[in-house]
Amino acid sequence: MVTTDRFYQTLLHIVMLILCAICVLPFLLLISSSLSSEQSLVIRGYTFWPSHLDLSAYKYLFIGSKAILRGYIISTLVTVLGTLLSLVLTTLFAYPLSRKNLPGRNFFAFFVFFTMLFNGGLVPSYIMWTQMLHIKNTIWALILPNLLLNAFNIIMMRTYFSSNLPEEVIESARMDGAKEFTILTRIVIPMSTPIMITVCLLVGLTYWNDWLNGLYYISKDQYYSIQVLLTKMLKNIEMVKKASSAGASSMTLPSTSIRMAVAVMGVLPILVVYPFFQKYFVKGIIIGAVKG
Repeated sequence: MVTTDRFYQTLLHIVMLILCAICVLPFLLLISSSLSSEQSLVIRGYTFWPSHLDLSAYKYLFIGSKAILRGYIISTLVTVLGTLLSLVLTTLFAYPLSRKNLPGRNFFAFFVFFTMLFNGGLVPSYIMWTQMLHIKNTIWALILPNLLLNAFNIIMMRTYFSSNLPEEVIESARMDGAKEFTILTRIVIPMSTPIMITVCLLVGLTYWNDWLNGLYYISKDQYYSIQVLLTKMLKNIEMVKKASSAGASSMTLPSTSIRMAVAVMGVLPILVVYPFFQKYFVKGIIIGAVKG
């Protein structure tokens, strides 16, 4: 019996190592490709170790280092502010939905679920944000449209509240004279750390990776987030490449390695932050989704 268990444990470890390798190796390939010269990529293809180390892709990106720095600042500001606002609104929406004595609870729950299936569409949304709320070319254009509230996060947080917070604790606090706001801030939120960090990480990742809002609502350089800025750089490279192939320009750029460098720069801050929240993320996802 012990031999059988050890065999299955070893087999499980081998499977997990293979899965880890499947996740890690593409990223190592990405970094190696960003550090390789364009010529070696054409001749040798993608390799896990650059045959000819070349930093020209990063040099090109950091030619406009002020723009890159400003893009990182804008992205960080939008991510932090948007995540905090989203976390507050999601909590204020999800907690009442988790209380069984809320009048119209089913209606509001259906209202949230309905938005997961249908929305107003891009054109009405654009008209509303730009002509009625006038947020175009402001920092709010990167925060408010499409990202501030997510129905999936509301449902997941509501499920966590209703499944993991003992009703007796809340009733006891209420009998001691605590108001709803006091119960929420001093009892519910401190007992809900895993789901709070999970939603925080999900929303933060969405804000950091978003570039559609910048594409739709931002036309001034000073409001470009890092994702929008890198997208613009890639488009400029494509234009230079087409002009060069047509003979209109003699300038050549390492377009493949630049694409890889852009991907590395976009994902690097998330890779630095993610390990600190991983244990809460896994726990929050599991507990919040069990009884959805």
